[in-house]
Amino acid sequence: MTQPTSIRPAGGTRRRGGQTAVPCWFMRGGTSRGPFFRAGDLPSGRAARDAILLAALGSPDPRQIDGLGGAHPLTSKAGIVGPGSRPGVDLDFRFAQLQPESDVVDTTLNCGNMLAAVVPFAVESGLITPEADTTTARVLTLNTGVTADITIATPEGPEGRYVEYAGSTHIDGVPGTAAPVTIDFLDTAGSVCSSLLPTGNVRDRVETPSTGPVDVTCVDNGQPLVVVAAADLDRTGYESVAELGADEELKSRVEELRLACGELMGLGDVTTKNYPKMTLVAPPAHGGTLSTRSFIPHVCHASIGVLAAVTAATACVLDGSVAHAVAAPAGADGTVSVEHPSGEFSVVLGLDPADPQHVTRSALLRTARLIMAGDVLVPHSTTHDGATPSHEESR
Repeated sequence: MTQPTSIRPAGGTRRRGGQTAVPCWFMRGGTSRGPFFRAGDLPSGRAARDAILLAALGSPDPRQIDGLGGAHPLTSKAGIVGPGSRPGVDLDFRFAQLQPESDVVDTTLNCGNMLAAVVPFAVESGLITPEADTTTARVLTLNTGVTADITIATPEGPEGRYVEYAGSTHIDGVPGTAAPVTIDFLDTAGSVCSSLLPTGNVRDRVETPSTGPVDVTCVDNGQPLVVVAAADLDRTGYESVAELGADEELKSRVEELRLACGELMGLGDVTTKNYPKMTLVAPPAHGGTLSTRSFIPHVCHASIGVLAAVTAATACVLDGSVAHAVAAPAGADGTVSVEHPSGEFSVVLGLDPADPQHVTRSALLRTARLIMAGDVLVPHSTTHDGATPSHEESR
């Protein structure tokens, strides 16, 4: 793995009439998509950086009509990537979650789907130079400190090595097939919370006015998650996304439970936070290990997030957990097949032979694709004089 000694952006961040042009690569990562930026092309100050991200996505506006956002949390995301800042790390990744109707930019969580686009983006934008038919980079997610080794295909072409996007790998929630992106998480336990089991228990009983006493498993193996049996909320766990989206009574009960569990997990008042996520579980319906319906946190996910899948899979192998009680056995190789509304998501877990409830490794396959490369234009008034890097400063 090498990093160029000098990176000169195509055009660089610059004034363009009454707007500011910022180099941007629009990427799909897994079942999410959004603009990716080199860290050097954005202001270092959070307020100025967030103002550009909000303008680029078109938030706050429910349709995000004046930006690149897709009017849904899954398509209101952005990635910021720069050279690794620690020994042994190739790339630093900061994930930004935006919401269509909010002016808040949340950089406290991970996103495993957007993570799948980091190494392809790094090659496309010149942050790393591939040297073999496959390229592996170690990526540090600045949001939570999680690291992962990510491998992509970079074959030789007439003009040098390039990112191969074509392939035979299919992931549910994305049409067609593509080249695989292998993600091998190195240590995800307690990514936001204090530990894998932040309450100290594999199962807790929580009581709220609308739900009564309900058993939950509070777990964080890359994503703070509250796992609850759908049957305990008087649902099957096999409802469609549309049905759950229209179920205001259920959403109100789930949110009440989420707020109570947030306090229990040591996260404080989570009213305005995007975590913990809520996952309703049921026995598998299509030959997998577990059926899930995931809320992110107020909208039912059309599939399931990468790290939510990793965490739900982890809950399956924790003896005594809510998920373990309804799950089928994991595969002999540690594979857990997490069913979701769009299909299934396979996670390979490595377990400590001396302690089968200790997960040592989480690996999975995603795909990614570069959709557009160029400049995103934001109103010049969005940026402060001198806040955005010049062409020379973006090297």
